[in-house]
Amino acid sequence: MSVIQADKTVCEGIGMCEAQADNYFQIGDDGLVDVLAAEVPESDRGYVRAAIDSCPVSALRLEG
Repeated sequence: MSVIQADKTVCEGIGMCEAQADNYFQIGDDGLVDVLAAEVPESDRGYVRAAIDSCPVSALRLEG
């Protein structure tokens, strides 16, 4: 299983990740990304990878 890592020091709260995978990402009240479900099953890996790759500031990683 893969795990999502978010670097809030880099995040600018643009929300591309939330737009593509709102069951995994949400822009919180602080204007930065919150990871709603850190563990990603293999069946969702491609879908989450596309959302992570859409981040214009590379604040997200998928490990494992």
